[in-house]
Amino acid sequence: PPDTPADFSCHTQDMKIVTCTWNQGGDTYLYGRRSPKYTLSEEFSQKTVLCTVSCAEQCSCSWDIGQQRIFNITVTVENPLGKETAMDAFDVTHRIYPAAPFQLQEECTDTEITLYWKHQNKGIELFCQTEVLQPDGKIELRNSSNMHLHYGSIALGGLQPFTEYTLRVRCGAAKHFWIWSEWSETLTIRTKEASPSGKLDIWREITPVFGGRNVTLFWKQGSSFRTNGRIISYEVTWEKVDDGSEPESISISSVYNSTRISIDNHPCRISVMAKNYVGYSLPSVLIIPRDTGNSRSIFSIKELKEEQVNGTDDGIFISWEPRHTYDSYIIDWCNFPMLQPCDLQWKRFGPNTSSALINSAAFVPGVRYNFRIYGSVADAAFLLEKKTGYLRELPPLPDPTVEKVELSFNAVTLSWDSYSANESQPGFVRGYHVYVSPIEEDCNLKGSKKHVLPDDSVLCKYTIENPEERRYTVKHLLPNKKYKLAVKAYSGGGETPIINFIYIDTPLNSNMLYLVALLVIVPAVAAALCRWRLKWVKEHCCPVIPSPNKSKVLSFKEFKVRSLKI
Repeated sequence: PPDTPADFSCHTQDMKIVTCTWNQGGDTYLYGRRSPKYTLSEEFSQKTVLCTVSCAEQCSCSWDIGQQRIFNITVTVENPLGKETAMDAFDVTHRIYPAAPFQLQEECTDTEITLYWKHQNKGIELFCQTEVLQPDGKIELRNSSNMHLHYGSIALGGLQPFTEYTLRVRCGAAKHFWIWSEWSETLTIRTKEASPSGKLDIWREITPVFGGRNVTLFWKQGSSFRTNGRIISYEVTWEKVDDGSEPESISISSVYNSTRISIDNHPCRISVMAKNYVGYSLPSVLIIPRDTGNSRSIFSIKELKEEQVNGTDDGIFISWEPRHTYDSYIIDWCNFPMLQPCDLQWKRFGPNTSSALINSAAFVPGVRYNFRIYGSVADAAFLLEKKTGYLRELPPLPDPTVEKVELSFNAVTLSWDSYSANESQPGFVRGYHVYVSPIEEDCNLKGSKKHVLPDDSVLCKYTIENPEERRYTVKHLLPNKKYKLAVKAYSGGGETPIINFIYIDTPLNSNMLYLVALLVIVPAVAAALCRWRLKWVKEHCCPVIPSPNKSKVLSFKEFKVRSLKI
């Protein structure tokens, strides 16, 4: 059998024609003469409704209302396998489904749009709703009952100047509301321009020069500032505060957000306004105090000691000591401190704030960022503190170069005086490590710590915690021995791996040579002297008695007397 007609419902758009719709259900796989047949009947009039049923995505059937207002409609679906019915009883005045509004038109000012549209539901009191799509994606619905015979309208106030809004309208019966009509086509409207509202956020950088100061002005659009149109220029005006001289002014193209002016050492009032085709914004004012030669707002930046601060994954945390004399605080920094211009940035904070997390998409590990904290009162700013830090420290580069080696038989002194630990380093240099080891041996020197390399060889490690110290003496070495040494700088980001060594040979111990001389040479010389002296004494005190046989006294010719040899 066929499926029961689903979602059977009837309505009217103009109180002249009733249309009933339903879903025909699943496929019965019966075609031709056996396909489902639909008929509609009305119970109160006991008549079959004369309408032509058409089925596409949904089945529908329409007929003239006539004078009848209350209906009880039955739809019957029948095929050779059976039939099913569905019913809908209704008062036609309660089933008004208006046609969608059309031909939307508008009139607008800088803050209001009046929207007009036409409708086909003449003689029916309608209640309409306008959807306002704002630039940030938020949707606002506004209701209207201001309907005329042929058209409707609504005044949409409280809008922003020079802003695009996308609008569409739908309507329902004001009496016995049943269902909204379909939405009209959308209409996108831009409100008219108005003078810029609010003030620009302005800041300055002051550089002392001969006879005065150069002031570089910066400006940006703060959260309370609205252009309300196309900005065509920025008007910069400056004048001395104390002598009533004529102000000077320049106009800067809208493509720029900074300019430089020159002033003398008198206090100066500077204002910046944004201009569009309608008018000007309110002036943003800065007071540059008098230069007294020691003005903390300008020239004493170097007198304040920089405090090191730590970075996190989310930014660099800055805190300062609050002072009750200021009505706001300003922190400025450079996004690219190694470049010129450095892309100066600034941020303002209220009087009850004493810390902030500064973040920027330009922040990268291994770059030192310098922050200056100012207190502001009566449009004048005064330098209070300086901070410096990294988003994340990296190991120092390059390694210290050992420039001088002083050797003794049991110690070596290394010097690296020219090593730079300034802000070009990718981390704060907090000290140095000196590594030493005998060649092809593990090290175990007194006063050192063991450091194991990736190849499992062991070095002796000495730590210098003062980054200003650039000289160190390694003691307790052995004489006449080969050693390898390395010096590494370390920061909060650690140190780079040990790759290069320097090699030394300790000399022999000179004290040992002296001892050898005393124990060997001196006794030998003394023995020689003693032998010579003994010979001399013997010759002079105990002379040798000559042999008579060798004496020349008896050296005469022999002769005989009576056969005797004389």
